[in-house]
Amino acid sequence: MGSRSDWETMEHAVQTLARLEIPHEVRVLSAHRTPDALAAFVADVEARGAQVFVAAAGGAAHLAGVVASQTLLPVLGVPMATPLGGLDSLLSTVQMPAGIPVGTLAVGRAGAVNAALLAAAILACGDKELTSRLRRYRDEQTRAVLEVGDPSAS
Repeated sequence: MGSRSDWETMEHAVQTLARLEIPHEVRVLSAHRTPDALAAFVADVEARGAQVFVAAAGGAAHLAGVVASQTLLPVLGVPMATPLGGLDSLLSTVQMPAGIPVGTLAVGRAGAVNAALLAAAILACGDKELTSRLRRYRDEQTRAVLEVGDPSAS
């Protein structure tokens, strides 16, 4: 996350990863205020076996792009809500130059949850147990929707 204020949104990604039993690490590192610490973190976790990065930032929202510039691993960007509705964050995250890809998700909570689920799908390509856990998650979502039935009947 680019700042501590992003935690309120990104805790939903962490909860989703935990629910799927995916090991993860969480850090606050700024692309602009802590560039050396960010570079060291990316190199360290990559050396320890990280396979996917989820980077969340608002405003200028350069965190995902800077991470992507330092690794060949998939980077998923989550734009944060801002006084401009998050449009500034979305555009900053999604408009990467050719050659440095960032998979950009929705602004806010939905993007945080979906980033965790997309990371899980990427990791599940080589992990049948994770595929099974991801399938159970989707089945639970289906059951929850079907249980609602006719909301006007209550």
